[in-house]
Amino acid sequence: MLYETLLLALQAIFRNALRSFLTVLGIVIGVAAVIAMLTVGQGSTEQVTADVEKLGTNVLMVLPGGEAMGGPAGTADPMFVIGDVDAVQEEIASVALAAPISQNRARVVFGNENRRTDIVGTDNRYLEAARWDFARGRAWEASEIQSGKPVCILGETVRADLFGYADPVGEQVRIKNMSCEVIGLLESKGASTFGADQDDFVLMPYRAFHRRIAGNADVSTIYVSVREGVTTERATEEIEALMRDRRRIGAGEDDDFDVMDMEQIATMLSGITDILTGLLSAVAAVSLLVGGIGIMNIMLVSVTERTREIGIRLAVGAQARQVLLQFLVEAIVLSLIGGLIGILLGLALGYLGAQWLAVPFRPDPLVILMAFGFSAAVGVIFGFFPARRAAMLDPIEALRHE
Repeated sequence: MLYETLLLALQAIFRNALRSFLTVLGIVIGVAAVIAMLTVGQGSTEQVTADVEKLGTNVLMVLPGGEAMGGPAGTADPMFVIGDVDAVQEEIASVALAAPISQNRARVVFGNENRRTDIVGTDNRYLEAARWDFARGRAWEASEIQSGKPVCILGETVRADLFGYADPVGEQVRIKNMSCEVIGLLESKGASTFGADQDDFVLMPYRAFHRRIAGNADVSTIYVSVREGVTTERATEEIEALMRDRRRIGAGEDDDFDVMDMEQIATMLSGITDILTGLLSAVAAVSLLVGGIGIMNIMLVSVTERTREIGIRLAVGAQARQVLLQFLVEAIVLSLIGGLIGILLGLALGYLGAQWLAVPFRPDPLVILMAFGFSAAVGVIFGFFPARRAAMLDPIEALRHE
């Protein structure tokens, strides 16, 4: 009986194909929008996590800040010095590596080409902590770091602008009034989730940077890699205690520095992405409600149009539950057709959105299954009332209907 009921439902649907398609359009749009939003949202969350992981595992960044940044003249210099970096690495057991970072923007020139980029003064500890791999060339030798020799390492974006497809290793570039030998080229990390170019910089030994670029010995950031098996919370507490002591911050006084936990930042960004995805999906889900109302409306119209047909079926012995099942199955089939089309459209839109935003395409089978189940539920909920109305028709009155 169910097979015959299904055939009757399909015949009724395809008898008015255009009307049926317009009826399920709300279901199609709702399911497609939800799947596309959740797919792109999942890919964005993964991309945020991957971008933070590119900075290194268990990473902390110690930055100058607090009230000392805007304090009156005569207050202590809020920047760090190399001694602070060495103290963090040598005196805190939970720290694997601590690297200095000093940064300034300058124009880099090679031949007739030039580019304004970030010039970063650091050492090999940063390359290891941030997990940079070399495409060509090498890292600095200890003597080059200590003597402040002008030797530099390029990011891929700078290489592409200045050298095209040529190998930059061994060439001389000019930064301000200094000639700097290129000894290495780093592997590309590409753009971050928010569009920032992670390869647009030139690295050089911090002593050379201090003498030739900055004109001082300030360190603007301490890049810290925490040992495996140690929580970043513990390392943060130890770094804060050490820095308060070195910067002579008394009890009750505010810190004039800040320790940023990249893992917490990743969690926060992922949370924001999830919330936005959820809100957009909730808005898109309203289309499912609209689609359900459309199905109820068209089924009520169908009951009215087929009143005489229903009366004949009841008169020749069909039971009320059989009529109810026929119209209920018809509503469910309509919803499932809309759900299937919506799933295919949603996956296509999700793929296009992922390509446009440069995030991974990660469709979730559970989300697809839930969308399909929800479309079936819409058919049951919004199709029951019209089906019940058809089943309760009086056969005599139905036969009299014109």
